[in-house]
Amino acid sequence: MTKQRFFIYIIIKVMVTVNKKRKISIIGSTGSIGRQALEVIEKLQDKFEIIALAGGHNKNLLENQAEKFKPKYTCLGEEGLEKICSDKENDIILVACSGKIGLRPTLTAIKNGINIALANKETLVMAGDIVMREAKKHGVKIIPVDSEHCAIHQCIKDINQVDKLIITASGGPFLHKSIEDMKNATVEQALAHPRWNMGKKITVDSATLMNKGLEIIEAHHLFGFDYDNIDVVVHPQSIVHSAIEYVDGSIIAQLGLPSMHIPIQYAITYPERFEGIKSKSFSFADIARLDFEKPDYEKFPTVKLAYEMGKTGGTATVCMNAANEEAVFAFLDGKIKLYNIYEITKKMCDEHKVLENPSIDEIFAVDENIRKKTKEYILKMI
Repeated sequence: MTKQRFFIYIIIKVMVTVNKKRKISIIGSTGSIGRQALEVIEKLQDKFEIIALAGGHNKNLLENQAEKFKPKYTCLGEEGLEKICSDKENDIILVACSGKIGLRPTLTAIKNGINIALANKETLVMAGDIVMREAKKHGVKIIPVDSEHCAIHQCIKDINQVDKLIITASGGPFLHKSIEDMKNATVEQALAHPRWNMGKKITVDSATLMNKGLEIIEAHHLFGFDYDNIDVVVHPQSIVHSAIEYVDGSIIAQLGLPSMHIPIQYAITYPERFEGIKSKSFSFADIARLDFEKPDYEKFPTVKLAYEMGKTGGTATVCMNAANEEAVFAFLDGKIKLYNIYEITKKMCDEHKVLENPSIDEIFAVDENIRKKTKEYILKMI
């Protein structure tokens, strides 16, 4: 082969690789993140092929999505998730479901060498050590979808030179309210987030700042940082999505308007970037000011609890996550007050006997037991 022909061959091979569609499945396609992911993919339809869509309980929406995007197969509920995550035709799987049901499918995908775009908090909060160990073993990339972790991921060039992770929090609807206001808050008030449009559970977590506690634990596992090197700062405008501090004192932050389309697109197209969906061009002049303050741990004790449970390790975070989730559901059902969520979660954590190096089966057993105990305790309260 002549040099000229060889050069042409290389160009053709590169073009074929670049133009190849990325094959993706979405676990949780009918939820908030899943729906927005499909909006991103629709804009970039020449770059993606959808292998499978899995929804929760919204059968009609899933059928509409299937008709529009023509996946290889669909499933409703938990049945079928293992099959989707075992299909090596996938280049990447977006785990966008909520709750513990995301854990086993994620591990299945990892063991099959499939990269993960992760939007499911429970996967790392419940079993971060196991998940990250398996990802390393199988050479799988886990790209975070949460805006905070996505921001950190974008800022890091050499992780060995990073001294600290700085996670931002909007402060939710009660940032400038009193503890008494929080104790008497209605469900409607708790769900009135000033910046983000999210599902009910995560919106309540944002109101109590438990979402930030969960993100601290996620960041610990994703980036391998000690809890003492992960800070939280309240930033009401939600423009700075998170930052990192290098060993020389330099701080690199990722900024943008509050839109989940951007981190979703980053995660599923990584390491490439495309125009895709943008809420609008960012303007420093229009923003005018950016405010920052320390979290009020007296008003938002959930953050402190998350640090404590994260440092304890083992099943401590499993307990905290399960108790908090059941308490949030009880609040949404009008059975308890907003501030009871922390009190209930703290009680379950105080009483829990931690397993230091649990297996996946033990993690699920602890999760089930804590949920049962939490429900029983709530029944006694009402």
